[in-house]
Amino acid sequence: MDRTFKRILPDEHATERLGNDIAAALRPGDAVLLHGDLGAGKTSLARAIIRTLAGDRALEVPSPTFTLVQSYALRFPVQHVDLYRLADPQEVQELALSEALDDGVILVEWPERAPEAFADAIHVHLSESAEGREAEIIAPGQARERFERSFQIRAFLENAGYQDSWRVYLMGDASARTYETIYPADGTPLILMNAPERRDEPIVRDGLPYSRIARLGHTVAAFVAVADGLRYAGVSTPEIHAQDLQQGLLLLEHLGTTSFLGADGKPLRERYEAAAELLAFLHERHWPKSLPVRGGQDHVIPNYDRAALAIETELLLDWYLPYVKGREATEEGRREFSLLWKSLFERLHRAEKSLVLRDYHSPNIIWREEKQGFDRMGIIDVQDAVFGPAAYDVASLALDGRVTICPELERAIVEAYCAARAAPSFDRASFEEAYAISAAQRNTKLLGIFVRLDRRDGKPAYLSHLPRIRGYLIRLFAHPVLEELADFYRRQGFLDGETE
Repeated sequence: MDRTFKRILPDEHATERLGNDIAAALRPGDAVLLHGDLGAGKTSLARAIIRTLAGDRALEVPSPTFTLVQSYALRFPVQHVDLYRLADPQEVQELALSEALDDGVILVEWPERAPEAFADAIHVHLSESAEGREAEIIAPGQARERFERSFQIRAFLENAGYQDSWRVYLMGDASARTYETIYPADGTPLILMNAPERRDEPIVRDGLPYSRIARLGHTVAAFVAVADGLRYAGVSTPEIHAQDLQQGLLLLEHLGTTSFLGADGKPLRERYEAAAELLAFLHERHWPKSLPVRGGQDHVIPNYDRAALAIETELLLDWYLPYVKGREATEEGRREFSLLWKSLFERLHRAEKSLVLRDYHSPNIIWREEKQGFDRMGIIDVQDAVFGPAAYDVASLALDGRVTICPELERAIVEAYCAARAAPSFDRASFEEAYAISAAQRNTKLLGIFVRLDRRDGKPAYLSHLPRIRGYLIRLFAHPVLEELADFYRRQGFLDGETE
């Protein structure tokens, strides 16, 4: 069912903002048809869309009146088309626009010249009104939800006092969350987190979806609670400038862009060791079971229990095994896999517990050279925090899934953590065992998740990490506690193939 949106455009700034919002809603496969008389603002609107997708507000975007098509290699390919000079509607076939929609977007001015050429398109009608121009956007099918969300975000920014802000896509992560950089008319940039509540997920076990069993955060309230709690404890997390808990929108402090990698793309030992020392600081602290949420109910931090740990490991059987071996797991194989992990989880259950941030690795830690002490590290991904094995986040850092960590650096990170643990009760031997089990669980999970991101979510870039993860598991299997699991993985062929 189509959805119609109307916007009044009193000036060119309003047209630019509309193009900004339309661009945020577009995905490969979208055709946007721009209707209106001469001078209605079609080219201005297309220019704003293209500049947003380019992340360059000053990009030169000439009118395609004489060339018919202008092509742009942006976040996804964009074709800007003007059919005004088209002599015959049949000529549109020569432009190969349908092929352009395979992996990109087309913006078409004067689509009336070829009325039968575009099906299921997004229509934007521009006309004069008493208040300037009026835009009517008709979004069909799945596009209507994207447009509705984009306009909700604009309203959120306006309510927060950022009426003239410019939005630029920053990233989408391995979940349903997306992020934008928000450039106010004046002042420093901010980060928008777009994280609608998890709903309508398929049931996988015991009447629950995967995310519930895995104890993943369902709303931005989890982020607000944990980020505030960490900041109160002395950890740098983003200040929250505005929030809409119901809509799943947060406007956050921009902590910077400097990573844990050098100019050559290799990990910097000093930064990883500092991050390990920050973990030691966190693990020396007592954490409450629930944390307050500004404007909402307290957030109860879930336990990283056996059910959550187990269903994550099963991603290996559900996704990775069919991908690398072309077959499903047998019932006997599943039983043996489950029993092996059950025994390991029993041992892990006896290990030291603390707040686990869960994805404590280089993409989620910002290095801030100008700061001092722990303030040098900005932690930006905390919404899935749980109570679980303290060793888990150490394993997440020391065997970074996105960056190759050599054995020497891994040991240096672990040593930095252990040296910083001041409590007399810290048991190094117990920690090393929990570290090995946690790291094996995490890297088993990652093999499954990265394949799932490719096969289910259309994100093939994650497959490039598989050799590294296999290499980490081979390294980990030198620990005696993992001997039986290592034998099973080798018999099943899970570690076959290229490794790093």
